[in-house]
Amino acid sequence: MGKRKPSRPNRSRKRKSTGRQARAGRRTLRSEKIGALPIINHFIKRLRLEELLRECLPPEDKRVKVPAAKALLVLLRNLLISREPLYGIGEWAAGYAPDLLGLTLEELEALSDDGIGRALNCLFRSKQGAFVLAVVRHTIREFKVTLQQLHNDSTTITFHGNYSDAADEDTRAGQRTLAITWGHNKDHRPDLKQLVYILTLSDDGGVPVHFRAASGNTTDDQTHVETWKLLCELAGRSDFLYVADSKLATTKNMAYLHQHRGRFITVLPRTRGEDKAFRRSLREGKVSWRTIYEKVDEEDDQKKVLDCFSTTSEPVTSEEGYRLLWYHSTRKAELDALARANRLQRATRDLDELRQRLTSPRTRHRQRDKVAEAVEEILKSREVKDRISVTIEERVQERYRQAGRGRPTKDTRYVKEVSTRFDLSYQIDYARIAEDQRCDGVFPLVTNVLELSEKELLLVYKRQPVIEKRFSQLKTDFRVAPVYLKDVSRIQSLLCVYFLVLLVESLLERQLRQAMEREQLESLPMYPEDRPCRRPTARRVIDLFNDVNRHTLSDGSQAPTVFVTDLSNRQRRILKLLGVPANEYRG
Repeated sequence: MGKRKPSRPNRSRKRKSTGRQARAGRRTLRSEKIGALPIINHFIKRLRLEELLRECLPPEDKRVKVPAAKALLVLLRNLLISREPLYGIGEWAAGYAPDLLGLTLEELEALSDDGIGRALNCLFRSKQGAFVLAVVRHTIREFKVTLQQLHNDSTTITFHGNYSDAADEDTRAGQRTLAITWGHNKDHRPDLKQLVYILTLSDDGGVPVHFRAASGNTTDDQTHVETWKLLCELAGRSDFLYVADSKLATTKNMAYLHQHRGRFITVLPRTRGEDKAFRRSLREGKVSWRTIYEKVDEEDDQKKVLDCFSTTSEPVTSEEGYRLLWYHSTRKAELDALARANRLQRATRDLDELRQRLTSPRTRHRQRDKVAEAVEEILKSREVKDRISVTIEERVQERYRQAGRGRPTKDTRYVKEVSTRFDLSYQIDYARIAEDQRCDGVFPLVTNVLELSEKELLLVYKRQPVIEKRFSQLKTDFRVAPVYLKDVSRIQSLLCVYFLVLLVESLLERQLRQAMEREQLESLPMYPEDRPCRRPTARRVIDLFNDVNRHTLSDGSQAPTVFVTDLSNRQRRILKLLGVPANEYRG
């Protein structure tokens, strides 16, 4: 009698459960999260993101279970709400209502990190530049975003790992791949590789209107001309005001914009001769100031001056003939003085620690050049090289020891040993610091705009820190790094998705704050204990709806009964201000 063949194990793929289900007899209760998805979907629909993605993405294999456009929008929703890594998105999505993720139940069960990775590959093979321009053009029309002032800046996306396959720029699937390599790291991590992330915002609500990624060794002064050309194509004109940092202030960049009827405002670098000459005159007391603007806080019916801005009385021009304006800020002067005091304090502390190490019997600094090198490193790292003078003092120490072993007697011979030790003394140059104090709070702007006054140009430039807030949100709220991807093409596509994340976030905040202004609301009770919030953020709105859920009760014989968490008055008020219909939260 032959042996029975062992039964084959069940190799069918285990389907991940979606939502939470509880059974009681024949009844089934299904619970799903809703959260802020209806609000995010409202803006995704107004932006026509799914439609524009379908138009730009290349054809897909018919065997794909989750279309790339849907997978990319699930990734977008995840980054806005939860910021899970790619390998956790499937589990995250399983707890939400599939229809609010734009998926069917079968598509939700098939969602995986591998599918989202293929969707990123699909986005890379498309024309990302044309897609971004199409999205921004529609955004401008739909949300009536003005392009009178455009603010540009860049940051670095830091990577942990080797990324040897992306050491140089290359071409893949007809598209250019970037080089993940070393460069000037703005996260103060020169030991790590990076990419450069270039972003441009509109002054109208800080809405992103353009982004571009560049190789990690790209310098900022090489990016402005190409960025400005794309912005001209987007705006359909060249007379918008282009605001950027000091890397724009090169003779070549400014000449190109000026010759093509562009208008710019930038900061004059400290390396320019005009800067050195002006600060020399300032130290000599040859500069006079006049007040042009005061930043005032009128809270509690009390007028408190937060900052006072002044400018020079005499007009000045740069070497190229552009308008050069010097400003003085009292608040910046306080911060400059505080920063200098901190540098001096850290430098003296480091010198004291070095001095203690020199007196130790196990010191490694036994040569003058080694001591001088250590002192130079301290003064250079703390940026106080010309403010602290250090003297290296050499001391000869004599020591006697027995020539041999044993208890010493009157005939014991002793050997003289001579060693050289070093000590430090330092002195702070208070006269030089007093001269530096005269230059505290000073910053120069260079522009080819003639029709705006000194105050108007200052207020335009003061909007530049808005872009730094977007970069801060990119790196903290949305955690753009670490990147759980190895393929550079997928990384480039992921950075494009992050641009869409910033776009949705900024439009949500702009819509809410504009509605508050129309309703003449100074604040909303969005903090714990209903404390007022004067400038509500997208993160605060998303967290406010985090506890909204949907429960579906079915028994198989009748239509299912749907229960949705009752919205509070505060939540309903936010929906009304955002223009989101409350019935979006009904079953």
